[in-house]
Amino acid sequence: MSFVSGEGSIRKLLGALGEPVDYSLPLGEQQVPLNQLLGRTIRLQALGEIHCMHCGRRTKKSYSQGYCYPCMTKLARCDVCIMSPERCHYELNTCREPAWGEQFCMTDHIVYLANSSGLKVGITRATQIPTRWIDQGASQALPILRVATRQQSGLVEDLLREQVADKTNWRALLRGEPEPLDLIAERDRLLAGAREGVEALQARFGLQAIQPLPDAQVQDIRYPVLEYSAKPQSANLDKEPVLEGTLLGIKGQYLLLDTAVINIRKYTAYSMAFSVS
Repeated sequence: MSFVSGEGSIRKLLGALGEPVDYSLPLGEQQVPLNQLLGRTIRLQALGEIHCMHCGRRTKKSYSQGYCYPCMTKLARCDVCIMSPERCHYELNTCREPAWGEQFCMTDHIVYLANSSGLKVGITRATQIPTRWIDQGASQALPILRVATRQQSGLVEDLLREQVADKTNWRALLRGEPEPLDLIAERDRLLAGAREGVEALQARFGLQAIQPLPDAQVQDIRYPVLEYSAKPQSANLDKEPVLEGTLLGIKGQYLLLDTAVINIRKYTAYSMAFSVS
């Protein structure tokens, strides 16, 4: 026997730091607790509608994870500099939304190391820690630098990714827990290798703009997973609108079912029906 938990437009999974991370699925006006559903059969069905998460307009296709095409072309949060912050053009007075840029880009950012599918470097607003790490499925994370703006954090990340990856291998992420790393030692190694570049950025923007965080501690994160798959297969609700199976785990933005895995964030703004049996 099954009962319908609800239906509505979905947003990315919400994860609260705990032992393990406590997850919920935003579905319309409600939030469906997920941890308590581990081991149970769940069913997700795409209902065939996508409504832009900014203007509410119905759109045939989702752009930039949840927007219609007109909003994608005019919102600063959808501009190329979000994925490539070193390409910020705020100072050229060409920012699509200067007020939005001042609030979200001209603010402290953290450059960090994480261990998700292996060592990676990343950046996020200071206010987004540890949310960013949870969204990426990091098992360990360490802040290494505090930087005054998003653009500057991107320039620092550019220096570091000459030595280390800045992407996560989703299949490796969902096959199991990564081997623990000594992130303190990795931080020291990477910063030593990028010393001249960091000093050049400090000379350009000021010492206070780019500050090391030598006293930061490693954050360990554990996820609610009963079982991993040796060969995770990704669901595609655009081709097969119904996904059903036993919920075996939740990690990052992924639901791990015995039938497939699904990246919930990919379907932001999709109308979904969700049920449990």
